[in-house]
This record gives sequence, structure tokens and C-alpha cells, in this order.
Amino acid sequence: MGETPGSASRRPRTEWRRIRRELTKNKSALAGLIVLLGFVAVGILAPIIAPFSPIVMNTEVPFTPPSLESVVVGRTAEGKELRMGPFIMGTDQYGRDVFSRVLHGTRVSLQVAIICNAIGLFFGTTLGLISGYSGGRVDFVIQRLIDMLYAFPSVLLALAVIAILGPGLYNVMFAIGFSWIPIYTRLVRGCVFSTKQNVYVEAARCVGARTSRIVTRHILPNITSSIIILGSVNMGTAILTAAALSFIGLGVQRPNPEWGVMLNEGRAFMVQAPWLTIFPGLAIALTVLSVNMFGDGLRSALDPRVRID
Repeated sequence: MGETPGSASRRPRTEWRRIRRELTKNKSALAGLIVLLGFVAVGILAPIIAPFSPIVMNTEVPFTPPSLESVVVGRTAEGKELRMGPFIMGTDQYGRDVFSRVLHGTRVSLQVAIICNAIGLFFGTTLGLISGYSGGRVDFVIQRLIDMLYAFPSVLLALAVIAILGPGLYNVMFAIGFSWIPIYTRLVRGCVFSTKQNVYVEAARCVGARTSRIVTRHILPNITSSIIILGSVNMGTAILTAAALSFIGLGVQRPNPEWGVMLNEGRAFMVQAPWLTIFPGLAIALTVLSVNMFGDGLRSALDPRVRID
């Protein structure tokens, strides 16, 4: 006998239990998840654990090398030393603590990655569900609009949006998220086309279920894995894209702490003060690496075609 709507709704719960078991067996995915959760914790707690303000200038200590010892910045009238620090990642040309800026930059980069994905996922999934399930003229109109957006590369489309809205953190998040709407729409549309032919969807139609219930209860839960795979891949891409846009001056603006901004500021002092680019560069590399490691493990657990026993 074919599947009933009730059995279809129970299937995703069983599938998620299997996915958790698969992920616990994948050491690289677990390592990536641990590092990623560490960055998330750092981003949340940055205002608490950062020893200094990320934007306040300290003209007494510019270009201080990384050290675990505090720096003498003067003496009192009684001859006692006045110390500041330690600066474990050094200071920049304005005397700002690099460690505090990297910590606050973590919050900005993760915020960009999450919100960009949320924008693309929400609008792309909505359009994909409508297009794939409705078909006919509705599908034709939506797909022609998506084709128009697909004619531009994602980065070029994001640059066009920023050129219209202007640079800034929120504009960057919207621009990147908007450029990903066609990607999510095409993916969801294809998944809906194949899923709506299944027996449990036909059974739901036969018993008189409303279209909204069929889409949200029987189709969407069964295509969620594909959406999650794309979202996990795009997380790292969002961080790199936001850093690149900030590096060329179209993203987060100075003096706000963001890894791309820090790389741009430090590139003029790579010989004199290499730590200005080393530490934000390492933060970008580790974050993207952890996202990709966890994303690969999640893809292996979700997609039977690439699953590794």
C-alpha cells in the first residue's frame, strides 16, 4: 500500500534521528561544529569578554606588537609607571586593540551570514513553493523573473543593489540575500516538482486537504534537507562575500570592526605590522573552514548520493 498523509508526517522525525546519528560518526563535521559554536559564543559574548572598546583610539600605543605583557604609557607625578594592556593581538595604527576588534568582528560576520541566508531562504523558498506547486502561468511568470536575476552573477547583482542603496552593514546583508533568491527559488521549485508526484501528496489531495496544508505539512518537510544543504554551503560564502565587499569599501564602513575592514586597513602596514592582517585573516579562514566542514558532514548525512559509510 502507498503512504498515507500520517505516515508522511512521521517520516521527517525518523529521518532527523538518523541524521543526528550520521553526524555523530563524522569527526570532521563534529570538529567543524565545535569550532563554529565557539565563534558563535564569541560573537554573542564579545561585549563582555573584549578587554577594550573596538573603536576607541589610544594614541599612546599605536603599532604595539602582540604580547602578554602590559605596555608602559607614562608615569605619575610620584614616578609610578602607567601601564595599558596586555594586547595579545597587538594594536593598529590608531592604538585600537586588535583582539577586541576581531571579537566584535565575529559578531558582525556571523550576523551577515545568518541574515543573508534568511533573506534568500525565505523569499526563495516561498517563490519556489508557489512556482513548483502551482505550475502553469504562475510558474512561467515567476521563472522568467528568476531568469532575469540569474542573468547576473551573484556578486555583480549584490554590487548593483549596493550601488542603489549605498554601502553599509544592513545594505550588504540585503544585497547578498537578494542575490541568492534565484538560487533558492530554483532549488525549491525542482524539489517540489518531484515531491508533489508522491503518493502521500496525492492521498492528501484525495481527502480534501487544503493547498496550504499540503505544501506546509507534506511537501516542505520532505524538501527541507535540500534547503539546509544549500544554506550550510552559503554560510561560508556569505562571510567571504561580506568581507570582500567591506575590503573594497562597499560593505561595513570604518571605524566599525569587521574582518574585511580590518584587512583593508592593515594592508598598508603588512611589513611594519603584519599582525593587523594575520589575525582577521585567520578568523575568516577558521570560520569559513568550520562552516564548510560542518556543511560537508551535514550534506553527507542528508544526501544519500554522497553519504560516506
